[in-house]
Amino acid sequence: MNKIRKSNLSLSIVLLLAMAFSGCGGKKPTPPTPPTPPPQPKSVTATLSASPSSIQRGQSSTLTWSTENATDVTLQGTKVDPSGSQSVSPTRSTDYHLVATGPAGTQDAAARVTVNEPPPPAITTPSATDEELFNQNVRDIYFDYDRAELRPESQQALARAAQFLNQHPTWRVRIEGNCDERGSTEYNLSLGEERANAAKQALTQGSVSADRLQTISYGKEKPVCTEPTEDCWQKNRHDHFVLIK
Repeated sequence: MNKIRKSNLSLSIVLLLAMAFSGCGGKKPTPPTPPTPPPQPKSVTATLSASPSSIQRGQSSTLTWSTENATDVTLQGTKVDPSGSQSVSPTRSTDYHLVATGPAGTQDAAARVTVNEPPPPAITTPSATDEELFNQNVRDIYFDYDRAELRPESQQALARAAQFLNQHPTWRVRIEGNCDERGSTEYNLSLGEERANAAKQALTQGSVSADRLQTISYGKEKPVCTEPTEDCWQKNRHDHFVLIK
């Protein structure tokens, strides 16, 4: 009996030790610390501006740019510093492009320089000289055969001439009386003088000062036509006006 008790006691001790060891199996190993992730690259930024943004052809504009976190920067395909400025003189409107590249990617920026074409040169016609202007507004007047009286159309022409001459108060005028070839030299000189005086009187009635008007008779000495026809004689029976200033 004693042997059995001792045997049971030993078995109990073994079981207790086994339970103790199974409950206190030692500390579990500490899991390893995860590695720290590498820092994320910062975003790339880029700006580009033009001043002035509008120019005339031949003028210049200044491009100014800046970037951050870029390792490579190009302007119009040419490598440039990360920040800077550059003068440009485009001959036509141009868009400028800046490309900034870094670890985080690529950023673009753009600026436009508008080139305004100069207006086409104004087409100007040469201004008329004083003499041309005078001849356009003070025209010859014509007379009937052997007469010095003014025709109605001549009176109207002289009224318009007076208005024009009053706009040029410093201009002086010579009135030349002329006749056709018929009649004596002395008679035609006298008739030519009457015709010149008739025009002078009409101009003074139009407020042209008499001291601005000179008269002379050429009679039949300065014909503008030499054919012995009525049409030709009519052309020679006239008052001619000359600007003498």
